[in-house]
Amino acid sequence: MRQDPATYPGYRFPAEIISHAVWLYHVFSLSLRDVELILAERGITVTHESIRSWCRKFGSEFAAKLRRRRPKPGDTWHLDEVFLRINGVLHYLWRAVDQHGVVLDILVQDRRNGNAAKRFFKRLLAGLKYKPRRLVTDRLKSYGVAQREFLPEAQHRSCRYLNNRAENSHRPTRRRERQMQRFKSAGQAQRFLSAHSMIYGHSRPRRHLMTAGKYRHARNKAFRIWRQEMCAQAAS
Repeated sequence: MRQDPATYPGYRFPAEIISHAVWLYHVFSLSLRDVELILAERGITVTHESIRSWCRKFGSEFAAKLRRRRPKPGDTWHLDEVFLRINGVLHYLWRAVDQHGVVLDILVQDRRNGNAAKRFFKRLLAGLKYKPRRLVTDRLKSYGVAQREFLPEAQHRSCRYLNNRAENSHRPTRRRERQMQRFKSAGQAQRFLSAHSMIYGHSRPRRHLMTAGKYRHARNKAFRIWRQEMCAQAAS
């Protein structure tokens, strides 16, 4: 007996199609119309507005599930902030990665003072049972304010030349910012980038750090986890 495909309540398309559309949009530098065209070539007729609603609803949910499945981060965290211009107003994207380049969390704020750094540290450490041994930041003094309050035991290295891992992790964000012709609001940027950082990072094992065999194994594991979480979402 053939089993019916899993579906999400209230949606007429199978869960496999919806999750694949969300995966395409976040993993590759594609517009919503590009994803619509790719699905149309496979015989799936869906509008780009429907894909937008899928990404908005399910992107954050998928990202939350992947966040719970990720392994324990390394003990050295690199923190950095980069500017985003949203509707002509300067905002800052705060980002933390471990020494392996795995994104731990992001936060869009309109300041980069001590209070903004504290908000980012509070969000970053929420629910974690472990803390880093060392923090690496640029020379922004706001990091020191937050580090002394939230992570006083951690060693803090402040040097512009030691923070390439965090700075390099901003590149996918810049590509998507150009593709989307800038973000329309701080809320939209936060929603999209929170999901994007997890889905993109999960689906892109760090190829240059692995042999071909290990890379294929890591890639297949990422695919398997993605399918498992998609099915779990559909069944809930």
